[in-house]
Amino acid sequence: MDVIYKKEDKLLRINITEEIDHHSVEKLRQKIDYEIEAHMPKEVIFDFKGVNFMDSAGIGMIIGRYKIISMLNGEVKLINVNRFVKKIFEMAGILKIIPIIEEEGVKKYEKCV
Repeated sequence: MDVIYKKEDKLLRINITEEIDHHSVEKLRQKIDYEIEAHMPKEVIFDFKGVNFMDSAGIGMIIGRYKIISMLNGEVKLINVNRFVKKIFEMAGILKIIPIIEEEGVKKYEKCV
């Protein structure tokens, strides 16, 4: 997992580079929570480019981070979500509260890489 913080925009971009399942989710959760606490961002972008598999533990992890960021009056967005992971998000109803930024939106956030 790579994390990039853009101070002037209070933007935290989290590039997830591994499968998200019940074996890896606790380690990811701890790292992400540490970064959120350290930076107190107003916007968090989860980049799923390196994720080929995610189970229900991943859904819980994303919802938990969404709740934390919402308490900080911030926003959460998703990018580079493959069709398998997108289907999981759709079935769980996550896309009703957390948007996926498509190609046009991704260009807007290239600057934080």
